[in-house]
Amino acid sequence: MKNTEEVRNEFVQLWGHLAGFWGITPASGRVVGFLISRAEPADADTIGEELGMSRGAVSMATRELLEWGLVRTEKVPGSRRLIYHPETQLDKVIRNIIQTRKRREWDPMLEHLDEWLPALRQQRSKEAEVVRERFEEIQTVLTAVDDMAGSFLAGGVVQNLGLKMLLGKARRGARKKKGKA
Repeated sequence: MKNTEEVRNEFVQLWGHLAGFWGITPASGRVVGFLISRAEPADADTIGEELGMSRGAVSMATRELLEWGLVRTEKVPGSRRLIYHPETQLDKVIRNIIQTRKRREWDPMLEHLDEWLPALRQQRSKEAEVVRERFEEIQTVLTAVDDMAGSFLAGGVVQNLGLKMLLGKARRGARKKKGKA
């Protein structure tokens, strides 16, 4: 049977591998996985030591995680040192990830499509027609995703889909499984 440290190490590695799916670097994924898997927050030195990362790598990872809203800092009284807490409310984590990806990826793509499509509509070549049709399809899909993300971020989809209820049910199911094991 695995001990807590072995489980934590595997969890940290898994978060590092899955980080790209969320849109963060593997190093940032490992850092947030490390923080989630600890009972207490950690400072940059502890994170670096435990994960075998340089101060610079820890600094870059924590900066990225702060930007994404996946960690928060707390200043140690009487010191310049900061300690890092993970965001543990899953619905808030999901919102932060969607909001950041929307801002970084979908919004710029939609802005460019709004600029490119009128130019393509003015051209009469077969190539311009094919590119325009493909771009219009991309715009349609991205607009639908953007609308859903906007509704989710405003709280609409959460109420309609009951995300908090689903998360609560998942937690209860996990506790039941734990009780059977």
